[in-house]
Amino acid sequence: MKRLQLLIALAAALVLSTSAWAQSYSFISVNSPNDPGDPFTQLLGINNNMVIAGYHNFFNNQGFTLTLPAQFTTENYPNSMMTQVIGINNTLTTSGFYVDNAGTTHGFYHTNSGTYTTVDFPGTPFNQLLSQNDMKQAAGYYSLSSNNTTPDFPYVYDEVGGIFEVITIPGAVGGAQATGINNSGEVCGFFIDSAQVNHGWLLNAGVFLQLDYPASTFTQALGVNNHGQVVGQYMDSGGLTHGFLYTVSSGQYINLDDPNGVGTTIANGINDNGIVVGFYGTAPINRGFVAMPH
Repeated sequence: MKRLQLLIALAAALVLSTSAWAQSYSFISVNSPNDPGDPFTQLLGINNNMVIAGYHNFFNNQGFTLTLPAQFTTENYPNSMMTQVIGINNTLTTSGFYVDNAGTTHGFYHTNSGTYTTVDFPGTPFNQLLSQNDMKQAAGYYSLSSNNTTPDFPYVYDEVGGIFEVITIPGAVGGAQATGINNSGEVCGFFIDSAQVNHGWLLNAGVFLQLDYPASTFTQALGVNNHGQVVGQYMDSGGLTHGFLYTVSSGQYINLDDPNGVGTTIANGINDNGIVVGFYGTAPINRGFVAMPH
């Protein structure tokens, strides 16, 4: 199963509502204002200053950054057909991917000065960047097929030297993606084994940790902060999807469902204050959320 297929969104004023839920979190729902005309919003990354990366519009993905409660900026790679903004750091460098007018998917990063840079692993027809740290590094992956139907290869990209560090995971017969990177170089992601089962993972200084939510049939790690907290999604035995938070220091998993989307929640990003962003629902209807720990 691929993480995010090509879905995209447009920047317009967002409507916010708040609610409380168990696990000592309060949830803010982020919805497109012209619902039901555009009932699709995904929040994917958040920095320590509460600036959020995301996109909306299922049929024509449009990227944005958002500062709560409703100040956001459209961010689309120039002359692209569609853009998703996924990672964001504390200096407002963002990363993600775009689709050009020939239909090719490219990774990119965008600095606060306004410069866009395409990132493609040499000789490959499909790339996505999924996270951005403060050390000018991004995490992502490439595919050897232009329609992303073959196994993926995870990497870390050094934006200063232009160097790719490909991560090889034994047992990742079905491919793997690097989805998060923090300032100490910890990288998270997921891989697919020979039975086509998804497992999360965390790599720290060469030490590999497999992450499987207890009693789950499917786990993907999608974001990591500088305190070793990992967020992602898992599927239960009934086929329902839930967000989760894993803390490395305690080895503890907690369920993280938006109360409006129990069974359809995905947690995608977390900052150093433990604030989580993600989305819930079934495409083409998705709502973004921000989960505030108490």
